[in-house]
Amino acid sequence: MAYKQLKLWFDKELCALLSEKITSVYKPFNSNAFRKSILADLQNLELKDRVEKFADGLHQHLPSPYKKNISILLKILGPENQEETGMFKKYFWVMPIAKYVEKYGLDHFNLSLDAIEEITKRNTGEYAVRPFIEKDPNESLIRFAQWSKDENKHLRRLSSEGIRSKLPWAKKLSIFIADPTPVINILENLKEDPSKYVQKSVANNLNDLLKDNYTFTIKIIQGWSKNAGKNRQWIIKHALRNQIKAGNQEAIEILTSFKED
Repeated sequence: MAYKQLKLWFDKELCALLSEKITSVYKPFNSNAFRKSILADLQNLELKDRVEKFADGLHQHLPSPYKKNISILLKILGPENQEETGMFKKYFWVMPIAKYVEKYGLDHFNLSLDAIEEITKRNTGEYAVRPFIEKDPNESLIRFAQWSKDENKHLRRLSSEGIRSKLPWAKKLSIFIADPTPVINILENLKEDPSKYVQKSVANNLNDLLKDNYTFTIKIIQGWSKNAGKNRQWIIKHALRNQIKAGNQEAIEILTSFKED
């Protein structure tokens, strides 16, 4: 199968797919108006703008209030993703729903976080959740702590990925650059996670923290390195990859200690 750029999946076929899914649970949905609003100038847009255009179309053509719209959209999500892959191939069509929650759901905090939870089981809520962190970090962190202990690997990954201070293609979370302690408190619950999918996120999170809070983060990693099992060792090695490339002696000593165990 030939490679197809992700942005190109957000096209008239996706308009038809979403219309069909929504109409199956909400008959009054105006599919024709939805498609016309989406397809105007769509070909000139890049991925993020295409996703947002679809989200705006949902906002424009679904009924009010927000609570009813979310109820409709959650009904079309279908089965959960049981794999660690496929979020952007099999479930790419969920991305506009996540953007809809991110853009229009901020005044419905708990309802929206519940929706992000369900979205994450198919696609990802790592971007959608960030405005909610900025609005109420304390309440958000309560939910992240719950996700970090969930049996669902996608939610455990979200508990790390969503609070990365420098998540690619997302606005920085300055609150966690100023004080990374809340992030570490979440990551403590994930440091022996059996899922490589989750391990990679934890490692990338630590890699982010090392850039702005080196002394604090390297001490955390040194503590984690003591009696570390194979899952934690993998996380630490991946977290320190850039430090190792730079010849950082502290990082090298941590990895050397693994060889001695």
